[in-house]
Amino acid sequence: MTQRIDKFVLKNGMVVIGEPMADVASVAFELALPCGASKLPPGTGGSAEVISDWIFRGAGARTSRELMDALDGLGLQRSSAVGSSLFDLGCAMESQTLSQAVDLYGDIVLRPRLEADQFELSRELAIQELAGLDDDPRQNVMLKLHELFYPQPLGANSLGTTAELESLTIETAAKIIKDKFRLCDAIFGIAGKYDFAAVCDQLSKLFEDNSKSTKENYSYKLPGAKYVHHTHDGAQVHIGLMTPAVTLENENYYNARIAVSVLSGGMSARLFTEVREKRGLCYAVGASYHNLKELAGIACYAGSAPDKAQETLDVIIAEFRRLSKGISDEEIANAKAGLKSSLIMHSESSSARSGGIVTDHYLLGRVRPLEEIKQKIESVTADSVLAYLRNNPFEHFTVVTIGPKELKVN
Repeated sequence: MTQRIDKFVLKNGMVVIGEPMADVASVAFELALPCGASKLPPGTGGSAEVISDWIFRGAGARTSRELMDALDGLGLQRSSAVGSSLFDLGCAMESQTLSQAVDLYGDIVLRPRLEADQFELSRELAIQELAGLDDDPRQNVMLKLHELFYPQPLGANSLGTTAELESLTIETAAKIIKDKFRLCDAIFGIAGKYDFAAVCDQLSKLFEDNSKSTKENYSYKLPGAKYVHHTHDGAQVHIGLMTPAVTLENENYYNARIAVSVLSGGMSARLFTEVREKRGLCYAVGASYHNLKELAGIACYAGSAPDKAQETLDVIIAEFRRLSKGISDEEIANAKAGLKSSLIMHSESSSARSGGIVTDHYLLGRVRPLEEIKQKIESVTADSVLAYLRNNPFEHFTVVTIGPKELKVN
């Protein structure tokens, strides 16, 4: 069956992208606004996280309690995320409640009450979440890794710093909402069971405005090898490692994804086998592809005991570099099966699809048909991956460690 993608552009430039799913009774939408961590004014790190909570504390005629009751009454499964470039608000629901949900989100985005006492509560929650990183060194090391790997402001930590959050004022946060919630640069993605004409008519009435696009063009280079250690009095050393990769728009994107899957696509993949199973060096190890619009990389995490941490890091880097020496057909087949399996599961969720089509449109300006993705995965061979690795060798590694022991990057 041919995959259908619906598209409509409001007069102000806001893009509406839809993908109908015939076999589901649910629908999900995601609204992406240009208010990600890298788009914030200097010194206001973490403000988007505060705002993501604050705007739900009363909107339009509803108080905070009344708004929560209205959202819960519709049975909405809500989500929000602050990325490098985008600020995403999403929800999934039964299809018959879609119109009511869109109206509520219209109030939340356009008419948040922004009350002072509620701002203080939202800011305090953000401060607590940041403080909680001390108890979650795995998340902490990966956040610090992205900060170090990507040039600023692209690598900005969405949680900001304690100093930034404590100095954030209600006036500054309100101005960020006014300046950055630009509907002309927004993307509205919807997937599942919906009437596209009705959705577009409703969005035109709600979100049409006179905002002007101020899209920015970035030109950044990835840094060379770097290493930073953060001392932490714990029983483990947490290792984060990242090396450059091609972006989604590059013709070698699928070769890069298969290469990552060979390294870390399951219990038969190289990192798990070589680092954990054969040598018993760590309790957790895994790699994943991570991309922004401008740049991308392969990130790896490992948690190890202090006396085994150096060998853990050395073996991981050796496995990255050994990949270009040869890959078996069986490894390629397993990697393809894993990627296609995750794609199929992804395509069966209306929430995942609404987010996926927004991401595709933002990164590529179009939505990749699922059949195209499957064909691209199928076209990958051991030779094509090896050719990619020869032209894009794993030479430079950015490394961050958290723990009692500093390591050496060879």
